[in-house]
Amino acid sequence: MNIDITSLNDSILSNIDIDSKVVIPEELYKNTEIIELKDLRFKGNLERIEEELTLKGTLTGIMVLEDSISLDKIDYSFTSEIDEEIEENIEKTQKSLDITQVLWQNIVLEVPLKLTNVNSFDEYHGDGWKLVSEDSIKSTNNPFNELKDMLGKEWYYGSTIQKSIKN
Repeated sequence: MNIDITSLNDSILSNIDIDSKVVIPEELYKNTEIIELKDLRFKGNLERIEEELTLKGTLTGIMVLEDSISLDKIDYSFTSEIDEEIEENIEKTQKSLDITQVLWQNIVLEVPLKLTNVNSFDEYHGDGWKLVSEDSIKSTNNPFNELKDMLGKEWYYGSTIQKSIKN
């Protein structure tokens, strides 16, 4: 996304308002978890503060991702607040600035680690295995609890260390 910065360089304007659709080239997200980017819009401004250019605004859109469990496609809406100094060496003779990389970096930060719309794990099973939720694992009886008490050593369970040795 190229922005004409001649008016900033000539000190005619102190900032440029931006309200535009954004197109991220497919090559950038081709080998990532993102299947598709839709309805991207950036609303904000580009301003010159002394010698630095600062991009401020809100990037919104929809990224199509793969469900972590069912592998179905999921539309994931996101919003990213951007407030970044543009670090490129911008010369006074430069007439435009491409902010695509800055916008792309902020999109990458919004990709969730795992995403699912699956509510019931009943249909995900096979011969000798079944998919269970993390909550059901924590609520079931752990056969190693008795062993832990019998051995009298420190055991790591979940996110805390429990001591079974009593002094």
